[in-house]
Amino acid sequence: MSLESLVDEIRRRGEADLAALNARRDGEAAKVAAEKDRRLQELRSESVRATEAEVARERAQRLAAAKLQARKLLYEAREKRLTSAIGETRALLQEYTRSTEYPAVLKRMMVVATDSLGKQLRVSGRAEDASLLAKVAGKSFDTTPQSIVGGLVAETPDGSRRLNLSFDELLRLREDRVREILA
Repeated sequence: MSLESLVDEIRRRGEADLAALNARRDGEAAKVAAEKDRRLQELRSESVRATEAEVARERAQRLAAAKLQARKLLYEAREKRLTSAIGETRALLQEYTRSTEYPAVLKRMMVVATDSLGKQLRVSGRAEDASLLAKVAGKSFDTTPQSIVGGLVAETPDGSRRLNLSFDELLRLREDRVREILA
């Protein structure tokens, strides 16, 4: 073999090795590029999913907050209406104390008080009802005025038992029922 053929052979082998290395490099570069594209696509889709989840969560929170605010406003409006209606009921009760039927109601209250607490009582009520209560209760009448809408308050002489038959107390005890009726 001649030197030229040997150099040609070395050159051909070098070129073949270089071509193989270039092909392997190109293959590796293609694999890296494909892996990069796949990873980018994966990151994009993950980002889209995370964004959609965050948007959905934010939307759900805002919707829940809006519903809560609406319920709160509805409750406040109902409460305001009921408070107003109870105030009107108090005004009607106060107006009732000026009616001709009111003295009979005080007599019935006195009967209930004596039945519940016995004959020995101290009875008090509004200053406006002093003359009526003096007639109904007799010497059991206590002149100390009560700050009530109407009705009477009875208690035993020793103060151990008390029966509050004032319109205020009767309305307070039945306020839940009144609210239920008015709602």
